[in-house]
Amino acid sequence: MPSSSRRGKKRSSREAAATATSPLSNTSAAVDPGARPERWSNTTTFVFALAGSAIGFKTIWQFPQVAAENGGGAFILIYLLLSLLLGVPLLIAQIMLGRRTHTSPISTFSELGARVRGRRYWTIVGVVAVAAGFIVFSYLGVIAGWTIAYLLRALFGSLSGLTADGMGSLFASFVRDPEKQVFWHGVFVIAVIAISARGVRRGLDPTVRWLVPILYLILLALTAYALHAGALEDVARHFFSPDFTKLTPHTWLVAAAQVFFSLGLGTAVAIMYGAYLKADASVGRAGVTVVGLDVLTSIVAATLVFAVLFGGGVAPTSGPNLMFQALPLAFDHLPLGRWAVTVFFAALVIIALLMGIALLEPAIVWLEERFGMTRSRAAVATGLAGWALGLVTVFSFNDAAFSFRILGVEKSLGAFDVLQSLTAEMMLPLAALGTAVFAGWMLKVDAAREELALRSPCSFDAWIWTLRLVVPALLLLLVVTLYRL
Repeated sequence: MPSSSRRGKKRSSREAAATATSPLSNTSAAVDPGARPERWSNTTTFVFALAGSAIGFKTIWQFPQVAAENGGGAFILIYLLLSLLLGVPLLIAQIMLGRRTHTSPISTFSELGARVRGRRYWTIVGVVAVAAGFIVFSYLGVIAGWTIAYLLRALFGSLSGLTADGMGSLFASFVRDPEKQVFWHGVFVIAVIAISARGVRRGLDPTVRWLVPILYLILLALTAYALHAGALEDVARHFFSPDFTKLTPHTWLVAAAQVFFSLGLGTAVAIMYGAYLKADASVGRAGVTVVGLDVLTSIVAATLVFAVLFGGGVAPTSGPNLMFQALPLAFDHLPLGRWAVTVFFAALVIIALLMGIALLEPAIVWLEERFGMTRSRAAVATGLAGWALGLVTVFSFNDAAFSFRILGVEKSLGAFDVLQSLTAEMMLPLAALGTAVFAGWMLKVDAAREELALRSPCSFDAWIWTLRLVVPALLLLLVVTLYRL
């Protein structure tokens, strides 16, 4: 019997076994152990889901300025190289682990870890990844609430005709108003719960199939619109022109960090979404496609940002000040700026929703598995918990703010900075490192080879040795240096 036929029969048998035991349905295994696990409708939807979850706020407010300050086109080349060396192998490993068990990330490490050295201690990797994603969701929800509030302000013209000082005062008064932030944070969380409670087939799948293409169309249309304002030469000079004199070891670390956070490699999203991937889908091809879309989206977003800023005569900046002050001000100086900025904030709301449902999903499924909750109850429980934890962030911008120093770096936003440092500088990179070590060194090579089913043995060897050697080395460097970047 040909080896491909044997592999196909093995995968079919394993898929049937997973179907009989997996809890990934609208009710948990404790309620209906025979329920068929949910799946993405097709591989394209999976790619859209994972790529959509990677288009975070940092793609808009951080990548453009970071790239421009670190060599422009030269930085883009490094970013592309590190996406291949760090992003592709680790993302493929995470997708593979999820599809291997069709369970939550915590159960994935528990089940597969029981068969290797270290046994139950590997479950800690899953716990850290899921917990980190949940914490990120809590403060992401607050910023997502800002985008909803600003979408309505843009729609009704409240952002039109303001000076730079006026735009700054508007944003400052908004973030210092806890009542407004609590409300809009709640609106966002309710929207995420409403989507997540419907499960994969009726909630996540249709949401992704509609919103991701719409988001890409918006970004491309806004970019074309901004470039039409006559800023193409300025964008090319500021962003695309390569300056290799700015390339230093620090530049490589900044690029690695950008790849790491852009793809969400420290969260459990790729493992969770991979659990919904059908057995006949190519994990390797899907992983490469997601990384390619992420790089392309980052470049398009940067082009959009600089085209709007230069076209509107506003100096480049980064962070929330870019999204909520500089860009609205620049849009207002362009033709049809009121409607363009409205569409821009609609895109930000879509980005927030895609991130929100992705970050909350692993915790929802774990509650289904661990406590036998229905899908809707698990979604409500995790959503409300995330909203409650988000209040810490809300009040960090007000009277509860305090300053502290960590590893020589001054922080001024109190508990919000604590949560950010805890996730970005510790939990996320350590979870990613544990995942790379587990998939590269602990998981049986035959199991990984069977799951990936790569046609070329050389491709598999290149993947596994990059995962074993290059990825851990890069992640260790990030663990040591992230707080300095």
